[in-house]
Amino acid sequence: MDILVLKNGVREYTDSFTKALTKNCIIVLICIAINFINSVLIHTFQKNEIFFTKPRYILFIHMVINDMLHLILTVLVLTITYVFYILPVPMCMVFILFIIFTTENTPLNLACMALECYIAICYPLHHTKICTVKRTHVLLALIWLITVISGISDLFITLASSPINFFYTKVVCLRTSVFPSPVVAQKRNFSYIVLLFVVWFVIVYTYFKILISAKTASKDIKKARNTIILHGFQVLMCMTVYATPTLRERLIQLFPKSGPDIQFIVYVTVQVMPRSLSPIVYGIKDTTFRKHMKANLQVYTRGSPVKNL
Repeated sequence: MDILVLKNGVREYTDSFTKALTKNCIIVLICIAINFINSVLIHTFQKNEIFFTKPRYILFIHMVINDMLHLILTVLVLTITYVFYILPVPMCMVFILFIIFTTENTPLNLACMALECYIAICYPLHHTKICTVKRTHVLLALIWLITVISGISDLFITLASSPINFFYTKVVCLRTSVFPSPVVAQKRNFSYIVLLFVVWFVIVYTYFKILISAKTASKDIKKARNTIILHGFQVLMCMTVYATPTLRERLIQLFPKSGPDIQFIVYVTVQVMPRSLSPIVYGIKDTTFRKHMKANLQVYTRGSPVKNL
């Protein structure tokens, strides 16, 4: 059963030891399972040189690595929070900053993958000239630059607006706790609106351009359309991150005794489930990647070294 405790004079419900242990075991096992699949995908990418020359696979493997980092960090924070409840502000800031980076990377990465797909279908003769490996690496660097600036700006605003003793305190490891300034909240809301507008514009634009420009219903065009739709669905799931704080607070107000369960369900739905789609949708579903992955697994089961295909 849940335990009623008082924290700073406020009634809060926390999980019993058995319940907390069960939740942590579940989430750790899910993380291990997803990251095991992701590790197989990364290994397949590294062992086959054909993927190093294809921008779409470079973008894909970047998203896989990004999702792995995100899962590891969020699960680590969740587990530490269950054990200690509050953490020193500087330590929590480091965790939250990297979680911000990996969270905001995903929709931008999906938008870039949609653009690459659009160019491949609508401008096939120019695809190899426009979508080069070098430009793909530059694009990934730009994605990281945008997300790092977004996260670091929260830190600078907090350093400028918070008293020095705040950084010697301990807080619950949430973004709103370590970056409490109203300016940060306003900046975050504005940046989310701009980010999502750009990403959705790219996805909708590329989908309809493929739909209009295509003069035949070939297998590749149908696949491209389906891929863009999947990009949009994954972005939609990523968007739930931005509504999470408000949704979580409202649900906890309505069901205060179920606070820990609500936080756990919201975490699994918002942080874990979107990251489980990448290996399924873009790795296992892709025929080329699936072929090489099966070949590598078959070779390893026979105990022979992997050869490039």
